[in-house]
Amino acid sequence: MRPVDEIPVDPARARIYEHGWQSWSPTAWHPAAGTSPRPVRPPTQVMSYRPGKPAPERGFQGEGLLAVDPGDGGPVRVYSGGAEVPSIRASLVDGRVLVSADGPVTMTTGPGVAPSGPGVGPAGSAGADPLAAWADDFARAAGMGPIRPAPTAWCSWYHYYTDVTEADILENVDAIHRAALPVDVIQIDDGWQSEIGDWLTLSGRFRSLSDLTARIADTGRRSGIWVAPFLVGARSELAREHPDWLIGDAGHNWDQDLRGLDLTNPAVTDHLRTVFTGLRETGFDYFKIDFLYAGALPGARRSDASPLEAYTAGMRAIREAIGDSYLLGCGAPILPSVGLVDGMRVSADVDPSYAPHDGDLSQPSQAGAALSTVGRAYQHGRFWVNDPDCLIVRPAVERREEWADVVARYGGLRSCSDRIADLDAWGLDTTRHLLATAPPPIPFPT
Repeated sequence: MRPVDEIPVDPARARIYEHGWQSWSPTAWHPAAGTSPRPVRPPTQVMSYRPGKPAPERGFQGEGLLAVDPGDGGPVRVYSGGAEVPSIRASLVDGRVLVSADGPVTMTTGPGVAPSGPGVGPAGSAGADPLAAWADDFARAAGMGPIRPAPTAWCSWYHYYTDVTEADILENVDAIHRAALPVDVIQIDDGWQSEIGDWLTLSGRFRSLSDLTARIADTGRRSGIWVAPFLVGARSELAREHPDWLIGDAGHNWDQDLRGLDLTNPAVTDHLRTVFTGLRETGFDYFKIDFLYAGALPGARRSDASPLEAYTAGMRAIREAIGDSYLLGCGAPILPSVGLVDGMRVSADVDPSYAPHDGDLSQPSQAGAALSTVGRAYQHGRFWVNDPDCLIVRPAVERREEWADVVARYGGLRSCSDRIADLDAWGLDTTRHLLATAPPPIPFPT
């Protein structure tokens, strides 16, 4: 780390904005005297924070973006880096915030941000949001064109998880149709495939994707599907047959070790094109691609391309295969993905429980999902359509009214993920209202 800046601040009122590496990495404003969230378990550093770049014991580490509000009415300083996304650190020492970075950064300034609660963005600021102004410049530099409106969706994940069956999908398709819910897309989530990495074969719970997409189309709706394209599980046939395609440590999930794909290997990009072309021809035109951090892992590759160059190449191969289908990213390096997707998950997974089970705000919870959804609200309509994660409002969901309020205020992409039969009258009415009032792909008012 090299020194970048030193700012005198009001220690009691100063705040620091830390932008996380990927979708699930906690992102928010914090009191300058505090410390931002840290991974609780070692695999989470790889899977939810930035692999190979742990944050210091105290203070803050923004990935490509960090801001300092001195708390004295002075300008907010916004620090950002280039294509390789430097880590930018900040710490409060003797009434001054010390900023350092492991790569080149630039600094811009914006209006002072009025004090507000921890984790809350600059909604109380006088004048423009300095992060929004920074994002406008970033989007222009990235050559962003018009942002496409997002369809509404129903997703199988938050009721059925990996146990979803073809019958479960059809039950909810029928229920959505009978209730006349304004759902454009039926998205089949994790559980349809035989293994993580084996996207050309089905689990025993699904008989035919083409028949299923035809049934969905009969109701006037489109079909969507979940894929983790850059991730490979140890149990997969792909891992056994193509060990030379694999790189890095991508963590542990589904009771197996995980690896990434070498996206500089032409055979890998050919494989990705085959998978996504096949799914498109099967009837899918909405793709949620997940665990995308696995495409940017550190490690040796076939070529000397950087991890982020490899990631970009892999994402472009998918886009070529799916054409104008809607592309939603998740678990993705945020800043390197600008211009590559239509929508982006900007938070941790939601969960029926309010608090994360292990206290780590990168893990599934309403608290973690709300934190970063608010912390990245300025990205909506500038980089993509913000996805705060699914609306879940069945009676078993803790503090469901609060989560519905977050989706209503900051949800650009509106999706729901309850079993329709489990909704009470309030849940059904809330789902119908929020799906029917999805905002346009323009920045949220501040």
